[in-house]
Amino acid sequence: MNHSRKPAAGLPADLTIRAGRPWPMGATVTDEGVNIAVFSANATAIDLCLFDATGAETRLRLPARDGDVWHGFVPGLQAGARYGLRADGPYAPHEGHRFNVNKLLIDPYARSLDGEIVWDDALYGFTMDDPEGDLSFDTRDSAPFVPKCVVCAALPALEAVPPLTPARDSVIYEAHVRGLTMRHPEIPQDQRGTYAGVASDPVRAHLRRIGVTAVELLPVHAFLDDRFLVNRGLRNYWGYQTIGFFTPAARYGSGDPVAEFRAMVDALHRDGIEVILDVVYNHSGEGDEKGPTLSFRGLDNASYYHLSGTGRHYVNHTGTGNALNLTHPAVLRLVMDSLRYWTEVMGVDGFRFDLASELTRGRDGFATGFLDAIRQDPVLARVKLIAEPWDIGPGGYRLGQFPVPFMEWNDRFRDDVRRFWRGDAGTPAALAKRLLGSAEVFDHDGRSASSSVNFVACHDGFTLNDAVSYAGKHNEANGEQNRDGHHANFSDNLGSEGPTEDAGINAARAQRKRNMLATVFLSQGVPMLLAGDEMGHSQGGNNNAYAQDNETTWLDWPGDQGLTDFVARLTALRRAQPVLRQRGFLHSRIRPQDGLPDLEWHRADGRHPTEADWHDPNFRALCAVIRGSAESDEDTGAAEVYVCLNSGEATAVTLPDGPWLRALDTAAPDDEPAPEAEPQADIAARSVTLFTRP
Repeated sequence: MNHSRKPAAGLPADLTIRAGRPWPMGATVTDEGVNIAVFSANATAIDLCLFDATGAETRLRLPARDGDVWHGFVPGLQAGARYGLRADGPYAPHEGHRFNVNKLLIDPYARSLDGEIVWDDALYGFTMDDPEGDLSFDTRDSAPFVPKCVVCAALPALEAVPPLTPARDSVIYEAHVRGLTMRHPEIPQDQRGTYAGVASDPVRAHLRRIGVTAVELLPVHAFLDDRFLVNRGLRNYWGYQTIGFFTPAARYGSGDPVAEFRAMVDALHRDGIEVILDVVYNHSGEGDEKGPTLSFRGLDNASYYHLSGTGRHYVNHTGTGNALNLTHPAVLRLVMDSLRYWTEVMGVDGFRFDLASELTRGRDGFATGFLDAIRQDPVLARVKLIAEPWDIGPGGYRLGQFPVPFMEWNDRFRDDVRRFWRGDAGTPAALAKRLLGSAEVFDHDGRSASSSVNFVACHDGFTLNDAVSYAGKHNEANGEQNRDGHHANFSDNLGSEGPTEDAGINAARAQRKRNMLATVFLSQGVPMLLAGDEMGHSQGGNNNAYAQDNETTWLDWPGDQGLTDFVARLTALRRAQPVLRQRGFLHSRIRPQDGLPDLEWHRADGRHPTEADWHDPNFRALCAVIRGSAESDEDTGAAEVYVCLNSGEATAVTLPDGPWLRALDTAAPDDEPAPEAEPQADIAARSVTLFTRP
C-alpha cells in the first residue's frame, strides 16, 4: 500500500498531518487547518485520502487514537477540500469483519458529497465472479466510482424564526422534492425538482391556500440508486437507501445543496410552515453481505450493523438487507449527532423515523437506548418526533408503544376509514375509535390525542384518487411482475378499473374522496395529507412507486381545483373549531363546568346506540356531539359540533337542541354554511355532514 505524503496538485505544498483531537467527529475546519475524527473499534489503521481536481489522491495515515476514535489534523487544509477514508484491518467475514483498504469510504459525518455512486464491480469488497462469493477479497481500487466527501466550513444561524406550531394545530403535508415541483408550470425550469422549487412562490402560495402547517419531505439525506434499478433504467425515487446522514441530497440542488436546503427552510419558516424530514436511521444503502463497501461496512462492519450467527450475515428486519445497530454507543452517537445537526444547522422542525421499531431493537428484543437518548436531549426538545411504528421483524408492529413526545403514523386509521367508506359491514365501531384519536391505542402514560397521525394515503400505497379508482394494484412498471407493493389496500373502483368517462362513477369517486378527506380533518389527532391528494393525483394504480421518478409520481398541476378548494375549507373549519383538535381524549365523561358529557354518540333517530347497534351490519349513519374534553384543561368554552358520517342511503337525522349551522356537506361541497331547520336534518347518501353552533 502507498503511504506517500507527496501532495496531489491543488493541495497545500507542505501537506503534513499531526495528532489533532478526537472531537468533533468528521472533518472540522479551524483557522489553522482541518481536524478529522473517525470511529472504528476494529480497524488497525485509517487513512485520510485527499483528492485534487484531477482526481489524484494523497493518503495521510491518521496518527492518533483515543479509544475507538482515530484522529488527525492537517495544517493549511481548507473548506472545499475533497476527501475520503480507507480502513485497514482483518478481512474475516465469518467473524463480522470486512476491512478492505482498497475501497474508498464515505465519512459517516461528511456534510457534503461531490458526485454520485457509479456502479462498478470494484465497489465490492469481494470479487463478484469468485466461487467463494463474499468470502473472497477484491483488490481493485474503488475511488473512481465513489463520491468524494467535501470539507465544509461552519455555517451562520438561519434568519427566520421556527414556527413552533403545537402538534394539535398541525396539518402535515407529505411531499417529495421532485414530485411536488417537476411539473409546476409557474416554477422556473432550472428550479423544478429542487429545494428552490419547494421554496418557490407558487408552491408556498399553494401550501398557504390549503392550510398546511408543516411539509414532511421524503428522504433528503444523500442516498444511492440501487444497482438493480439502474440496470432496469429506473431510479430510487423515494430515497430510502441512505449513504450520508449529514448530507443533503445533491440531486435536489442546482449548485450548493447545503445553502439551497437552508434557504428553503428559511422561506417556509417565513410563511409559518415547518419542515419535517423523513429519516432512515434503521439501515444504510450498503445492503447485505452481497452489497457494496461504501462506508460503514468498510469502517467497522461488526460495530455498525446487527449481524447474525457468527457474523457473516446480516439481521434484516428492515427488508433492505441490513439493520444499523443503535445499541452500539458510536452508532447511537452518529444518529444523535445527525439529528442535532439537522435541527441546529439546517433548521428543520421535526423528524419522521422510518421503520422506527428497528431503532429500538437490541440483540435480545427491544431496548430503550435510542428512545432514552432522544427524549433527554435538550436540542431536540423543541422538534416534532414522529414514529413509523413498525418493521418487518418479529413483534415489529408497535403502534401505540412509543413514549411521549412521539407521535405515530396510524395505519389503522387509514384502513378503517377506507373500509367504512367502501361500505364494509361492521365498520362503524372501528371508525368511531379512529374519529376520537384511537384512544384504545394511545390513551396511556400521559399521551395526548395528538399522538395519532391520521391519514388515508401516504407515499407508500395508493393515492387517495387511486384508492377510489382501482380494485387492485398495477405495479408492472416496477419490473417485478406486479408482485411488489401492498396487497390489502381496502380500495374500490366503484364500477370500472382506472379512468372512465362514466359520469356517475366519476361523481361517486369524487364524493368518496371528499368523505375520506373530511374524516381525516374532523378526527382528533394530527391530520396528514399526501401531496397531490388535494388535486386528485393518480399514479395509475401503482401502489409502490418507489422507483418511478417520472410523471407517474410528479404532480400534474393544477389538477382538480374544486377538490383543492374543498381541502382548504376543511383546514379552515378545523382551525375555527377547537373541539376538532383537542389534546385530551373523549370518553363520554361529564364535564365539571356544565355537567354535559364531552362526547355523545347518536343514531339517526337521535337515540344512543346500543351494543347491538354497534354490531348491526345495517348501522350506517354514525353521529356524534363533540365537546371539550372532560380530562383536559384546554379552554374550549361552550363550543360543540355535531358530525354525521353516513355510509348508507339518504336518511333524516334528529339533531340535538339547536340552533345549528350546516357548516359542511360533502354531498354539496360548494354550499355556504346555512342555518339548519330543526329538529330533523336530511343527510345525503354516503356523505359527511358537520353542524356547528352559529
